[in-house]
This record gives sequence, C-alpha cells and structure tokens, in this order.
Amino acid sequence: MTPIANPVLELTRALIKRRSLTPDDAGCCELIAERLRGLGFTLEYIDAGGVTNLWATRGCGAPMLILAGHTDVVPTGPLEDWDSDPFEPTIRNGLLYGRGAADMKSGLAAMVCAAERFLARREPRGTLAFLITSDEEGAARHGTRHAVEVLRSRGIRPHYAIVGEATAAARLGDRIVIGRRGSLGCNLRVLGRQGHVAYPDKADNPIHRLAPALAELVATRWDEGNAHFPPTSFQISNLHSGTGANNVIPGHADLIFNFRFCTESTAEDLKTRVTEILNRHGLRYEADWWLSGEPFLTRDGELIQAAQASIADITGQTPTLFTGGGTSDARFLAAWGAQTVEIGPVNDSIHKVNEHVAIADLMPLSMIYERILDRLL
Repeated sequence: MTPIANPVLELTRALIKRRSLTPDDAGCCELIAERLRGLGFTLEYIDAGGVTNLWATRGCGAPMLILAGHTDVVPTGPLEDWDSDPFEPTIRNGLLYGRGAADMKSGLAAMVCAAERFLARREPRGTLAFLITSDEEGAARHGTRHAVEVLRSRGIRPHYAIVGEATAAARLGDRIVIGRRGSLGCNLRVLGRQGHVAYPDKADNPIHRLAPALAELVATRWDEGNAHFPPTSFQISNLHSGTGANNVIPGHADLIFNFRFCTESTAEDLKTRVTEILNRHGLRYEADWWLSGEPFLTRDGELIQAAQASIADITGQTPTLFTGGGTSDARFLAAWGAQTVEIGPVNDSIHKVNEHVAIADLMPLSMIYERILDRLL
C-alpha cells in the first residue's frame, strides 16, 4: 500500500534535523523562506544580535494576519537519556520524536503547509504574513521583540496574529491561549556586615534582617485576579548566603524572586510595593529588576471566533479559552495591537527528553490554520 503523503510531517522532519539550539537558526528560516518564495511572498530578514528574524508578506492592505513562531529549541540535556538522536527525527508508535517536534517546529510546518493550500485556491483579502525568529527560547531580546519594533517604526499595524506554540492540554484543539501573565523578576542582595558568630554585636546578619521582610512578601496578597487570570503569584526561586563556614556571619544574602502577574497589576506597581516593604523593614539592599513581558489578553472578537469555529470544524470540539502557562512571543504581537491567540499541538512533552508530537495531529492542525485563513482573509 502506498503511504498517504503528509507534507506537514516531511517539513517537520526537515526542520528537526537542523540543530537550531537557541539562538542559532541553523538554516531553518532559509528552508521555510524557500517554500514561501515559491508562493510569491516578499521576504526580508530583520536580523540583530546573531538572531535570525524572517518577515514574509503576500498580498496587501487590510486586514493583515500574521502566522508567527520560532525555530530555536532548548538544549537536549544528556543525550544518553534520549531513546533516539534528538536531531534525527524518529517515528515510533505513531509519534514523531525529536527536539522541537512539539515546540514548535511542527506548528511552523503546519502553518507553511496551510498557506500553501490556501494560496493554491485563492488570493488573500488583505495581507498574509509570517514572522519567524530564532530567539524565543533564550533572552528574547533580538527576536520578535526587535522585529516588531522595526516594523512598528514603519507604520505597519497587524490586525490578527496566530502563534503556533504547543498549547493543547490532552487533545489537539482542546484549548486556545488568549492571554498570558506578565513576568517580573528581581535579583536582590541584602547587605550586612560579616563577623564571627561569637560576636554578633560586631556584625550585622543579613539573613536575620531579610527574614521578616521575606515573610511579609510571601504572605502579601498582590491582587485578586479576575475572570480570566488567577491572582498574581510571588515565588522565590533561589536563596543563598554564607561562606560555608559554621562560625561566620555572612556579609550579604542573595535572593531571586519572580512575579507572574495578571492584568490587575502592573510591573511598576509591584516594584513600588516590594520596595516599600524592604524599606519599612530597614534593609540595606541592591535590587536588579528585569521585566520579561507584560500580561496581555485578547478579548472575544473576530480572531477568537474564527479559531473556535475552525477547531470545531476539524476536531468537533469546543476549545477552552486559556491564559495559563509561561510567557511567549505572543506578548510582543499583542502589544503591537493585534488580536493574538496561540494554537498548536499537545504540549505534554515540550522541553523534555524524548519530545514528540502525534503524527495524526499534524494535518488536522494545518487544516485548522487553513480554515482560520479562509474565515479572516
């Protein structure tokens, strides 16, 4: 029996073979660019800082719909823990294994193949665009963030954006990501004065000074959340102090903490409230803050409705609207003004050893994207 052709599978396999460890694109964008060039897309690379950013457009005018994603992948971890080479796509029991199989080379392949089928039937009513980066899994400074700044400066304003992140929980199409929490972190160093534990009057223990403030930070209710988001979360990821000796009061204590915050709070408000607590407890400290992304929420509108209807067409189910998980490049697209959603394969294996995607989900995922294009363009 002749096997049924699956162009999404073949392109996914070709992308997995490229060792695109963040921020190295390893030729993935050029592979995609060749496919898009053949479809009549105008191609441009908006590279910066060693990062590859592909911007491709077909058609003109409004509405503009962007299909977005990333080619970079996280490190594999110990190779001996994998059942097969993570950069040699391998099929076992109906699953395609390889680093990036789910996050998110299959999503990119499904988008490209959807565009090919869509454009073989009709011209877009408006502009179909791709924005693909190799800097999503890393610092995310020179990837989508940079490309959006450049395109925004030209007066380009998209209407819709679909990010192909792995978003399904148990079955393809069971949920759509319509928003994400923001991420605000801080490296905090509490200053003291080193000394001998037998002479505490000659020292200033930063651990003792930090403890009451830390207890208040942990106990604080930062906001109540809302219908779309849980309350803002404060979490400590690292706490370190001391020289290793049992008779030395340390000179400083280092703390790393993170807020995953909802649309009820802002980064500046959280900084202000933390600073007030630290100052009230009389701490001497140095704080190095970083903001990975602001929260965003896409409210009900044409894109969500088109996505829900398209998923129902292909899978027969009504997806849950979801705002959990970590951050993604969708935050930059939403801030650009686009209605933004994330739709992709099941995410159970992402960033894990033996990452995989169900082969049976590849064509249906591509068909979902195609139906959305039909509805909006």
